Amino acid sequence: MTVTPATSSPRIPVSDYVLTLSCPDRPGIVRAVASFIAEHDCNIVESQQFGDRAGGIFFMRVQFEPVHGTALDVDRLCGDFAGTAGQLGMAWRLLAAAGKQRVLILVSKYGHCLNDLLYRANSGALNIDVAAVISNHPDLGMLADTYSVPFRHIPVTPETKPDAEKQLLSAIDELNIDLVVLARYMQILSSDLCKQLEGRAINIHHSMLPSFKGARPYQQAYERGVKVIGATAHYVTPDLDEGPIIEQAVTRINHTMTAAQVTQFGRDNECLALARAVQWHTENRVLLDGRRTVVFQ
Repeated sequence: MTVTPATSSPRIPVSDYVLTLSCPDRPGIVRAVASFIAEHDCNIVESQQFGDRAGGIFFMRVQFEPVHGTALDVDRLCGDFAGTAGQLGMAWRLLAAAGKQRVLILVSKYGHCLNDLLYRANSGALNIDVAAVISNHPDLGMLADTYSVPFRHIPVTPETKPDAEKQLLSAIDELNIDLVVLARYMQILSSDLCKQLEGRAINIHHSMLPSFKGARPYQQAYERGVKVIGATAHYVTPDLDEGPIIEQAVTRINHTMTAAQVTQFGRDNECLALARAVQWHTENRVLLDGRRTVVFQ
């Protein structure tokens, strides 16, 4: 089966550019950014900002377009903005808004998150290019084939884990990957690999930790009669399941529901939270604030 991928997300105009930044808070930051945009004959179409008073850090995301519709040279824009950024001590990024990030999806045997991401990417709901799917099991190869996405099986055992991670890193480099998504990849990444992927790897898991560890967490939740279940999408760090949270989804449940229904609601939460996290990250709407995130939705 051949699937024709969508060209781009309908919510991202091809003529727009995005500037994201964080820096010590002080007067004049917004004025400096607005002046830079105006001096380059551009118009602001979306602007969001947040001042973390506790940490004294200012965060900003600005989306802008050329007034006359003529494409701009991103490298030249970056060069022109570097002086302003240096004066204000900014950590920043400037790029074309419609540019697709190249994504590698890691998965094991559960395919709900993988299927959801592939569908959204193919329909244009996610402005990403899924370069490949890698799994420690062969089961979901046919699903990747359905969307004409390359699939690679890299088995993982305690003895082969170092070599498997070496193969994974090689694939990330060879495919020029911008973002790694763990779509129910049931392997714990080494601390070294987590550090190498810092800020560019997103994981999803149920939000009932630490109460319901191990296999069948939703069955455990059902047996304990919990009233709310959820899912958390976060950046991957060496601290297992404790990285900066990007998005969470929750569903209320009750005594009339079966364990199978609770599990399905849980998987729906996982799909939704992960898709939103990927969307916001790839649209450059997420900025790190220590162990937290600032998300400009």
